[in-house]
Amino acid sequence: MPEIAENQFDTYVEFAGFINGKPAFATADGSLKIDQSIITTHDGLLSASLSQDCKQLVTGGEDGKVMATDGDGNTKLLAELSHKWIDQIATGPMGLVGFASGRTAYVVNNDGTIKEFTHTRSIEGLCFAPKGKRLAIARYNGVSLFWTGMDADPVELEWAGAHTDVTISPNGKFIVTTMQENALHGWRIDNAATGDGKHMRMTGYPAKVKSISWSAKGKWLASSGAEAAICWPFSAKDGPMGKSPKELGTRGNSMVTCVCCHPVKDVVAIGYADGMILAVKIDDASEAVLRKIGKAPISTMNWDQKGMRLAFGSEEGEAGIITL
Repeated sequence: MPEIAENQFDTYVEFAGFINGKPAFATADGSLKIDQSIITTHDGLLSASLSQDCKQLVTGGEDGKVMATDGDGNTKLLAELSHKWIDQIATGPMGLVGFASGRTAYVVNNDGTIKEFTHTRSIEGLCFAPKGKRLAIARYNGVSLFWTGMDADPVELEWAGAHTDVTISPNGKFIVTTMQENALHGWRIDNAATGDGKHMRMTGYPAKVKSISWSAKGKWLASSGAEAAICWPFSAKDGPMGKSPKELGTRGNSMVTCVCCHPVKDVVAIGYADGMILAVKIDDASEAVLRKIGKAPISTMNWDQKGMRLAFGSEEGEAGIITL
């Protein structure tokens, strides 16, 4: 059986994971706990993203600050916008950091310079392409793809409706958004300059999809929004089109609220509205209970780099480290 080291916080857990191998939890009041040390990073925390080298956590707050915190608790101010909320954060390769407020996105390069991308619509989600050359922005009626290193018009990927978050597959061939309606939408990117490619419509969810996660090699995209983790296949040229998703960890009495794929194996951790967490193999759907029913929906999960520990947090402050 896995061992669980429990924590309890007073508010919503925005991030649970590992900074340079050390357990770390960031909560909505702006507190960050690393091992046994607690520091205050913001006057109200809204967003968080772990750097790709796992050595620092980048956070955005109601105070307009973008902060980077390392595993020893050292903090660095990356940017500050007066009287703005930083509600979107993305991290990319080579130390790239993206953040957004309102209709403007920014990219902080590792030399400290900041590039600004202004949009006509409110920005709802951000992510970098695998090599960091593109920044994808989710917005109303689609996605805008900006070049991070040059001044050029963005590629516009259009689909009617409100797109609330965005992700790019590890091979850079697919872009997928969560939507305000109960669906995912995707594009197959055949041409980097024009974005030409097939649309991918992924529907049938009973609730909004608020959590998505790519498997280790990008063959699967796991998602919440149902009484099972819905895993769409992306190994073929057309992604999931013409194929049925796998439904993993089906429970008839609790919705999936959070998914997190293992960093090495085709395994997905599934968190539920009642606080339970399962680990499920994607290939054969075999299950292992990692945590029994708790008090509140699971809000965040992250594996360590070796996939031997899983950090979790809930909407009501429950949190912990599960050691396999």
